[in-house]
Amino acid sequence: VNLVNASFIWTEPHSKRLKVKLDIQKEVFGGAVLEQSFVVEYVVNNFTCDDCHRREAKDFWRAVVQVRQKTQHKKTFFYLEQLLIKHKATAKCVNIKASHEGVDFFFDKKDDARKLVDFLQTVVPCRYVPSQQLISHDCHNNTYNYKHAFSVEIVPICKDDIMCLPSALAASLGNIGPLCICLRVTNYVYLIDPCTLKVAELSGQNYWRYPFRILANCKQLTEYTVMNIEFVADCEAPHVFPRSDKHVLADVWLVKSSELGITEEQVHTKTHLGHLLNVGDSVLAFDLANANLNEENFEKYERSSKAHVPDVIVVKKFYGDKVARNRRRQWKLHRLQIDEMSQTSSADREFIDFMEDLEEDPISRQNVNIYKDRERLQSYMAVDVDELENENAPAITLQEMLDELVID
Repeated sequence: VNLVNASFIWTEPHSKRLKVKLDIQKEVFGGAVLEQSFVVEYVVNNFTCDDCHRREAKDFWRAVVQVRQKTQHKKTFFYLEQLLIKHKATAKCVNIKASHEGVDFFFDKKDDARKLVDFLQTVVPCRYVPSQQLISHDCHNNTYNYKHAFSVEIVPICKDDIMCLPSALAASLGNIGPLCICLRVTNYVYLIDPCTLKVAELSGQNYWRYPFRILANCKQLTEYTVMNIEFVADCEAPHVFPRSDKHVLADVWLVKSSELGITEEQVHTKTHLGHLLNVGDSVLAFDLANANLNEENFEKYERSSKAHVPDVIVVKKFYGDKVARNRRRQWKLHRLQIDEMSQTSSADREFIDFMEDLEEDPISRQNVNIYKDRERLQSYMAVDVDELENENAPAITLQEMLDELVID
């Protein structure tokens, strides 16, 4: 049979039935040729493959990455969330669920989960343990069906945490002072000694080799008022290396803001924030003299002959009312679509604290995509001018913000 001609017969554009007219010929006895025309009708049926069906079900997965950090606040997780969004590391996730002390990322392929684990190892100090569970086994063709799990544990240290390093770890980091403050957490944990300005980089491997617990976190800080400040001259400052050139060593005398006007007793300490503080400013510090601490490394340091334990450790400068500061904020951050078990007000406050940390630390926000908030920009002129003049809090400039893609 020879196909002579073929043409489509018009149907409605939304119709799922396609009609094709065919003309065929065939030679019969005696050189006679027979020709016949007929219509072939095709029906379009939607079909979803098994893999796509499981993916849309949201409850099927072959590999899961369980990210955990045993801390009381989520600053490191908020920073990690922004890195995942910027680098699109969760593009192949089937589902993302929040769990206790972390987040679970589900994938339908083991290789995609392994890529996420490799990405996490490059951006945060962590370690992981792989495991697998046998689901089914076909003994005829010797095939196995496994579910894989990667348990990732991030170093339990966050920004503004106070810690006492073990003596062996402090010696390996260039004999830095045991009492340190965490400046930021990226692929390393950046530490600073507030009494000498000595800095060090703590890797995940060094932490797991000499594990320790923190003394205090940002939720345990108390507000103090600066009564007097004197800068430490370079000739009197300890000559250590490496030393931070972005901080200034100073002697400060503090009084608790809640006891201001009630008591005249002042507390003296050294701080690394001499370039930010003036008389009358407020700071957030940890009252080490009146704290009830149960930490082995700190007890050993107190008993040592070289110990010089300050009464107060100044962590950061306090810029006043958080509500007014949040109202003036002209930018926003994108968030992951996470199935939250329960959205609490404490998580919202922690996210606002993370946004304040980005404003105060230009180095941390270099790896974060910050977008303009058009609604805030339009209503920015409605803010009281006197309130703006009295506020000296750091802010992110418009040059650092990105424009969102808006499709009308």
